[in-house]
Amino acid sequence: MQLITDWFRRTFADPQVVFFTLLMVVGFAVVITMGHMLAPVLASGVIAYLLEGLVAMLERRGAPRLLSVVIVFVAFLVFVSLVTFGLIPLLSRQITQLVQQLPNMITAGQHALMALPERYPGIFSPAQVQEISDAIRREIATYGQDVLSLSLASVVGIITIVVYVVLMPLLIFFFLKDKGPILGWAGQFLPRDSGFAVQVWGEVDRQIANYVRGKFWEIIVVWAVSFATFSLLGLYYAMLLAVAVGLSVIIPYIGATLVTVPVLLVGWFQWGWGPDFVWLAVAYLIIQALDGNVLVPLLFSEVVNLHPVAIIVAILVFGGFWGFWGVFFAIPLATLVNAVLRAWPNRTAQDAA
Repeated sequence: MQLITDWFRRTFADPQVVFFTLLMVVGFAVVITMGHMLAPVLASGVIAYLLEGLVAMLERRGAPRLLSVVIVFVAFLVFVSLVTFGLIPLLSRQITQLVQQLPNMITAGQHALMALPERYPGIFSPAQVQEISDAIRREIATYGQDVLSLSLASVVGIITIVVYVVLMPLLIFFFLKDKGPILGWAGQFLPRDSGFAVQVWGEVDRQIANYVRGKFWEIIVVWAVSFATFSLLGLYYAMLLAVAVGLSVIIPYIGATLVTVPVLLVGWFQWGWGPDFVWLAVAYLIIQALDGNVLVPLLFSEVVNLHPVAIIVAILVFGGFWGFWGVFFAIPLATLVNAVLRAWPNRTAQDAA
C-alpha cells in the first residue's frame, strides 16, 4: 500500500500533470458518451486540423489567412466532389456487378468443395464437406438479412448524410477561419503554467501530422499501383479491389490480411488455378512486400515506430469504442498515449531533481 501511495505522490506531485490527466479523462468521457451526437462536430474538427497544415503552408509563403483558408477549403470541396461524383458511381456499379455474380461464384465454390473428397480422400470426407457447405449457406443467409436491415434503415442513413453534407462544410470553414478566437477561448480554461501540456501536444502534433501525411500518400500510391496491376492482368472489379487494397493500409497487418481474401477469391473465380491466377497472386504479394518494406519506411521515417502489439491493441480498443473512426485514428491515438508516457517520466524526473 505504501508503494502505491509513494507512486501517486511522485507521479501526481506536479499540478500540470494532474490537470492534463483530468483533461484527457474528460475528453475521452465526452467522446465515449456523446460521440454519436457530436460526430459532425468532431469529424469537422479533425478534418479542419488536417487541412490546417496546408493553410499554414500558404501563410508561410505570404498569403493572408483568409485567402489561404478559402483556397484550401475550395480545393477540399473539389476533391470531395471528384470522389463523390467520379469514384463512388464507378464503385457502385462494380459492387452491383459483384452482387449479381455472387450466385455463380457460390455455385462454383460449392462444386469445388464437393470435389475435395475425390481429390484428397485422406484429408476431406463427404460429411466434412457437407458441413462446410451448410455453414457457408448459413453465413450467406445471415449476410442477406443484414443487407435487408441496412436497406430498411436507408431512410435514416440518407437523413444523416444530408445533415453531414450541410453541416460539416460550414463547420470546417469556420474552424479554419476562426482558429485563433476558438483557441483563445479554449485557452482561458487552461492554467497559466501549462508546459507539460505544450510539450505533449507538440510531440503529438508533429507525429500525427507526419502520420496522416504519410498515410494519405501511402493510400494513393498503393491504390494506383494496385489498379494498374489489376487492370493490366484483366481482373474483374479492378477499381473496387484496388480501392479496398489502398484503404487496407489504414489498418496495419490486419487490413492487408483481410483484403487478400477477396482479391484472390475474385481471381480464382475468374481464372481458376491457371497461370493468370498465379500471376495475380505473385503481383499482389509483390505490392504488399514493397509497401511494407519500401514505401512505409520511406514515408514514415519521422514517425515514432510503435510495436506491432501496441498497434493491434490500439485498433481493438479504439475500434471497440468508436467503430470505423476509432480504427482509422487508432495509431494517432496510440501516438498520443505514447507521447504522454514518454513525457511523463521526464516530467517527474525534473520535479524530483
